[in-house]
Amino acid sequence: MSDSSLFDPSGHLVLIPSYNPGEKVFETLAAARAQWSPVWVVVDGSTDGTTERLLALAQTDPGLRVLVLPENQGKGAAILYGLLEAQKAGFTHVLTMDADGQHPAERIPDFMQQSRLAPEAMILGKPVFAADAPKLRVYGRQVSNTWANLETLWMGIGDSLFGFRVYPIEPLKKIMLRHRWMRRFDFDPEAVVRLCWAGVRPINVPTTVRYFTAEEGGVSHFNYLRDNLLLTGMHTRLFLGFLWRLPKLLVRRLFSRSG
Repeated sequence: MSDSSLFDPSGHLVLIPSYNPGEKVFETLAAARAQWSPVWVVVDGSTDGTTERLLALAQTDPGLRVLVLPENQGKGAAILYGLLEAQKAGFTHVLTMDADGQHPAERIPDFMQQSRLAPEAMILGKPVFAADAPKLRVYGRQVSNTWANLETLWMGIGDSLFGFRVYPIEPLKKIMLRHRWMRRFDFDPEAVVRLCWAGVRPINVPTTVRYFTAEEGGVSHFNYLRDNLLLTGMHTRLFLGFLWRLPKLLVRRLFSRSG
C-alpha cells in the first residue's frame, strides 16, 4: 500500500509518546507506519540512544515526524506537547499508542474509522488480555476502572488505563491546560474522566494487548508503589471534583435516559 493511500485528510494522526523504549519503539513505529500516515513520535527526554535513530528515520520518511523534549516530563506532558503541535498543523484528532509494542497497530484504521463516524466522541480501547498477562496488572486496573466509572456516574468507560485511544484534540487540550497536574503516568484515567465530565462520549472497542517479557525486549517503567500512589492521589482529587459536579452529572444522566 502506498504512503499516499494511507494519508487521512480528515485530520487524524497517530501520536506515540516515547521514553527509553528500547528496540521495541522501532517495531512499533514500523507497524504504525504500515497502517497510517502521518505518525508522530514525541521523545520524552530519552537517554537510551533511540532519539538519534528516530530522528534519522524521520529524515527519510515524509510520513514520520519526531518531536523531542530535552528532559523527561511524563507521558501526559509528552501527549500535551504533541496535541499542541498537531493542532497548529491543522489536525483535529490523535490516536495515542504506547511505544513498547503492547498496542495492536493493525487496529489503527478501525479506530480512526470509528472516530470519523463519531468525531465528537473519544474512542477507547478496551483491553482483551491473553492468559500470560501479569495478573497483578490485570486485577489491579479494576480498582481504577471502578473509581473512574463512579466518578462519571457510569457514563461507559470500558477501561480507564488503556492508552490506545482516539481523542478529539480541542476538548482534551482545554482540559489539560486548565489542570497542570495531568502530566505523568496517571494521565490516562484522568483524561477520560474529565472528558466525560465535559460531555465527550466514550465509545469502547475491544482490543487485544500483549505484555512482553524482558527476554522479548519488553521495557516497563511501571513502579508499583510510586505509580499506585499517583493513581490514589489522582482519584482522590477526581472524587472531590465528582462530588462538586454531582448535581450536574445527575441531571445529565436523567436527561440522557429520558431522551
